[in-house]
Amino acid sequence: MNGWLVVNNFIDSYKFKELYNWFIDASKKSDVELSIKTTGDFVSILGKEIYNELPDFVLFWDKDIYLAQRLENMGVRVFNSAHAIEVCDNKALTAIQLSKNNITIPKTIIAPKTFEGIGYKNTRFLEYAEEELKYPFIIKEVYGSFGHQVYLADNREKAEIIINRIGHKDFIMQELIKNSWGKDIRINIVGNCEVASMYRYNTEGDFRSNITLGGKMKQYTPSKEQVEIAIQACVAVGVDFGGVDILFSDNDTPIVCEVNSNPHFKSTYDCTGINMAEIIIEHIIRKCN
Repeated sequence: MNGWLVVNNFIDSYKFKELYNWFIDASKKSDVELSIKTTGDFVSILGKEIYNELPDFVLFWDKDIYLAQRLENMGVRVFNSAHAIEVCDNKALTAIQLSKNNITIPKTIIAPKTFEGIGYKNTRFLEYAEEELKYPFIIKEVYGSFGHQVYLADNREKAEIIINRIGHKDFIMQELIKNSWGKDIRINIVGNCEVASMYRYNTEGDFRSNITLGGKMKQYTPSKEQVEIAIQACVAVGVDFGGVDILFSDNDTPIVCEVNSNPHFKSTYDCTGINMAEIIIEHIIRKCN
């Protein structure tokens, strides 16, 4: 069996390359020939993508949904699928899909769409957010990773400052789950099974728990309810594997914050000793056979 590991053409970061190497090593252990290709390797006229030999699968470790769709159109099995990546990469689409499937999420309001050169000239929609979400609430750009592009609005003035800074980009507003201030659970799911989980917490007062932003971590055994909702969330967005962030409610009901289609699992390995690369490769082999 052979596959392509498709990665971003422009990201040249050690922490990403480290994951790529883990996938290569995991593939060798399973007698899978995995070749790294960048998104820049597929530049071609649309509809004239001709390759001498296509792989048995593509492990798509990027968010270039246009390329993922093109590969699928060529008949290649892509993990995760283009649709799943698109839904997970856009926080508004994630919220819509989770809500559609009756999965508990924070109260969410999608800001009305604007365009470059216009911006959010009229912020009257904040009145509804103020009434339903109450201050403080969370403002999130729909595209963002590692806790970046996520802001805390304490009042109307702060909310408008954040929105002006966002410019014309799409964003959502969510209630602040106060019981989960600076803490959450990352549950990694592969093939509808929980494989590794950790408790993340920030001791510096930040409302975000992301490790990249100074959060700490420790191994965690999730409850049955937490695992069930994490699996349901993955099914709802259509991922074969994903990292689900779970918030703590004040009544012990798990709340799904988001689903990551390309979870950066280095911190999970450091915390749990579990190599997600090996588990993902094994899952892909099972699905392709």
